[in-house]
Amino acid sequence: MLDRINVDLIEQIKEKIFSIVLDSQKILNNCHYIDLRIGVSESKYAVAQKGAPKEGREEAQMSFSLKTVAGDRLRASGYFASYLGASDLKRLEVVIKEGIEHAYRRALANASLKLKMKDILGELGESISSTNLSPIEIYKDTVAFPIKEDSRGISLESIVKEAVGISDSVEKLYESNGYNVISIYTTIARELFASSEGALIDQTYPLTEGFAYVLVGDEPNYDHLGGRCGWEAIHGENHFNKTFHDFALDLARETIELSKAEVLPSTDKEVVVVTNPHYNALLVHEIIGHPAEADRALKTETAYAGRSWLFRGFDKNQIGKKVASDLVTAYSDTSLPGYGNYKYDAEGVRGKKVVHIDKGLFRGFLNSRETATILGEEPNGAMQAPYTYFIPLVRMTNTVFAPGERNPEGIIKEVDDGYYLVGHHTPSIGESRENFSISARRVHKIKNGELVKLYRSGGMTSDSRDYLMNVDAVGNDFRLFPMPNCGKGIPMQALRVGNGGPTMRSKARLRGGK
Repeated sequence: MLDRINVDLIEQIKEKIFSIVLDSQKILNNCHYIDLRIGVSESKYAVAQKGAPKEGREEAQMSFSLKTVAGDRLRASGYFASYLGASDLKRLEVVIKEGIEHAYRRALANASLKLKMKDILGELGESISSTNLSPIEIYKDTVAFPIKEDSRGISLESIVKEAVGISDSVEKLYESNGYNVISIYTTIARELFASSEGALIDQTYPLTEGFAYVLVGDEPNYDHLGGRCGWEAIHGENHFNKTFHDFALDLARETIELSKAEVLPSTDKEVVVVTNPHYNALLVHEIIGHPAEADRALKTETAYAGRSWLFRGFDKNQIGKKVASDLVTAYSDTSLPGYGNYKYDAEGVRGKKVVHIDKGLFRGFLNSRETATILGEEPNGAMQAPYTYFIPLVRMTNTVFAPGERNPEGIIKEVDDGYYLVGHHTPSIGESRENFSISARRVHKIKNGELVKLYRSGGMTSDSRDYLMNVDAVGNDFRLFPMPNCGKGIPMQALRVGNGGPTMRSKARLRGGK
């Protein structure tokens, strides 16, 4: 009986939902495609501040999202999404059918408007075309990530106590001029994808994460650990190989040290810079990950977030051209064990490894079925949404710089005069990601191959292509990091992604201050 929202509910409704999607597409006139995502999550969240509890909540959410493609002379998409409550469970079939009707009518209205504008614009109207989805392999599959410690068996009181204990430990490290916030979030989410093409994919993903913010004097610091796993992430099974308690204390100790350091001086000319894997996680995110998203390249994000330096137009782009030194390779890979790890995307496309830069040459974009058609590419499984009720967008997955062969200590030893940037902090990025300014958590002066002085509140700035072309050393110390809040879309969608890389060396100007 459908009377309570939990992840096991998907098992009870999947076949009925599948039938509704298949049957609806057959009876709706000029309806060419329907897909439905219906998801349930069970979550717990706790926040502590200066050693005291601030917030704790436990919730179960359910929602669904629909996409249709319909139209006669021209085809267009229509969408509909809604939350579902316990009272909707008894009439779930009716709610889903009504949602399909809404999405279908919106698709017809959009198709009619496209046709009208095509006629009005004359020659310019030739750019308006039908919505076409690239063909894909159709899957029926059930996916469940392994969980060692299921957080559903841990009480909210215990999670609040964990956060408070960590916050209290941090509080004891600094004097009266300090402040900290500790938060813990754990969830298990299950989403069903059903399409009129015959796909039926049932995926369950756990996620557990901890966030620490520390302020000492005027020096703020924050960082995040987590993974697609259960409570074991808090106990040390994460990319940092630390318990969340030790992770937060290390961050606090670093912040205390930085609060006593000098502010980084700016430079008018380029200097040699060595960047560590944590810093490069944000760098690859900003100057390769976002520009390699096909919807941004095709300018559907222009009004909100800008364009891509890799693609100005079909006759002016970087595909097949040299954009970095021969030492630089960058790719996105859903099989890596990061936040971007999944088997199928929100269109039912199998996730895969997508090479963006291959030994300096730009090769291609992350895409959707629709943008793949426009660009003449194969769909590569990059459509994602942070929650079921959002429209999926093209998003980076685990997007990284590939490792090289050099020992990172040797890369520093070769520098007579330069700087070592450790840990990412705050980005400021050009409209097309063509240039950047990204601050580091800490910057060390390098003199004769040795780290001789620590600075705070600063980072580097450069033209993206120039920086990548000047890379002359790549380390073998590849690491992958969780990125908890990749923003994109209107309204804003904050997605968890994975980013990383090895130590790298190039040239850039320094900028003091955050």
